[in-house]
Amino acid sequence: MTTSMRSLATGTASAAPVQRVGGGWAQATTATPQDERTVDDQHPVAVLDVVIPVYNEEDDLAPCVRRLHAHLRDGFPYPFQITVADNASTDNTLGIALALQEELPGVRAFHLDAKGRGRALRAAWSESSAPVLAYMDVDLSTDLAALLPLVAPLITGHSDLAIGTRLSRTSRVVRGPRREVISRCYNMILRGTLAARFSDAQCGFKAIRADAASALLPLVEDTGWFFDTELLVLAERAGMRIHEVPVDWVDDPDSRVDVVATAMADLKGVARLLRALGSGALPVADLRREFGRGPLTATAGSALTSGNTDSSRDTGDGVQVPGVPRGLPRQLVRFAAIGVASTLAYLLLFVLLRTVTGAQAANLLALLITAVANTAANRRLTFGLTGPEQAGRHHLQGLVVFGIGLGLTSGSLALLHAGSGHPGRGLEVTVLVLANLLSTVIRFLLMRAWVFRPRRPATSQAS
Repeated sequence: MTTSMRSLATGTASAAPVQRVGGGWAQATTATPQDERTVDDQHPVAVLDVVIPVYNEEDDLAPCVRRLHAHLRDGFPYPFQITVADNASTDNTLGIALALQEELPGVRAFHLDAKGRGRALRAAWSESSAPVLAYMDVDLSTDLAALLPLVAPLITGHSDLAIGTRLSRTSRVVRGPRREVISRCYNMILRGTLAARFSDAQCGFKAIRADAASALLPLVEDTGWFFDTELLVLAERAGMRIHEVPVDWVDDPDSRVDVVATAMADLKGVARLLRALGSGALPVADLRREFGRGPLTATAGSALTSGNTDSSRDTGDGVQVPGVPRGLPRQLVRFAAIGVASTLAYLLLFVLLRTVTGAQAANLLALLITAVANTAANRRLTFGLTGPEQAGRHHLQGLVVFGIGLGLTSGSLALLHAGSGHPGRGLEVTVLVLANLLSTVIRFLLMRAWVFRPRRPATSQAS
């Protein structure tokens, strides 16, 4: 896995004896280091290694490999290799794989004594010298026209992993309702429990860059069907870029996958992964730093940061770029949380004060108390400002923002009472909630652009 991912040079690779790998025997290749390789048009070093994991597939293997080989030979613009990863077949699958190895250039046979698709992929990918690694199911359910779009972002270095998705609006899929429902439910579970953002974890059509694989594979525990999901979740948590390609996919009616048993094993894998991520046992932060997926920053001395001396308040949300808000998503979440708490406190105070005073007076007092607390909380938690510096100015400007909110809520109450002489408390509260929603949006915009906007220190003019 030491092949450079940014420079996909070609060279030579010589055949090597069969060797023991992961509890089995493998026909491997021995390649010279990347910087010592020489170009040989007859035996170029593979840029892409497509692994086909198989178990007792003596009927489908030869047609699959010949079709894939012809597609790559005639339409793929880079040197390639096809690896048949046989994991503990008991029929003639290995014999057919060895025959294909002799028949077709760029095909190699790989055998393991133990079952498990994840185990086969881990062994085959770990032994490959190609900078881009892929795999597909032997039934070739996925249209091969999607292969080049799948791996192109990995070859160029734009993305770290790529997956085919059957759940895109532009995908064309033919399969029974049972598998359709199970697939969609499984991906919903992943989004709900592991916060996964990729759309299709189970499609047998994926690719990964070799440097990403070398970092992730030691952390992946599963050796079966959950291998894909675990790999993708870890990659996403590490901040790696995952490219998705809509595919055309036709279900194989002869599939021997036990859907129920696989689903149960996957659910157990989800629970195990949740525990590992929750306990901090997986070093995803180290991976994020290694692959450079931290906050966007400008280089030292960049014009983007010239004049910005407010670095002491850098909360890790990246460099301040003119016209681009700093940390907007995080600020919105914190502001919303504070806003919910403030609104509940405001409504509670209004209802309590309304029992002893009029609607307008109750609104004024409730809004004034919560506005002061709201400004203080947003100053500290949303915009990261601490200490007494400029605190007075911030609260005075916060009172101006409070005045705008008071005008909206009081005006709404006035209109309500003008249209209905004696509205009920429930109607009053409803009108105030709607008015508060509008004033909340205005409050956030004013706090961000005016109240808590960083002030640059005055700079002396050059004489």
